[in-house]
Parts: sequence; structure tokens; C-alpha cells
Amino acid sequence: MNLSVSHDRGDEDLDAKAKWFQSLTVNERMDVFVEMMDLIIGLNPSILEERDAESVPGRVRVLRLPGR
Repeated sequence: MNLSVSHDRGDEDLDAKAKWFQSLTVNERMDVFVEMMDLIIGLNPSILEERDAESVPGRVRVLRLPGR
């Protein structure tokens, strides 16, 4: 895992973030996921009690490959 600090704005675009995430091993990806979940739960513990979440129109983009 690359632990260096970058000051390049290009490293902040979605393609760069996706490329970084894809470079991680499965275990490293799960570590990132667990850390994010710990952060979310730490900031909003009541999120575990919420049920029946509804999608927000216009906030989710579904991408499909042509022909699928």
C-alpha cells in the first residue's frame, strides 16, 4: 500500500481514487471498508437502528455496459 502524501489535484479525481482502490489487495480493501464503517458509526451511532431506508431521486447513478 502506498502511504506517501501527494499534493497533486489529479490524485483527487474519481478515476485516480478507483485506480488506487483497485490496486489494494482484498484484505486491504476490507480494512478500508471496516475503517469507513467505524467512522460512520462513530459519527452517527443511531445509524445502526435506522430501517427502511429509501433512495433519494437523482442521487444514485446506475451504469451498465452496452448490450447488457
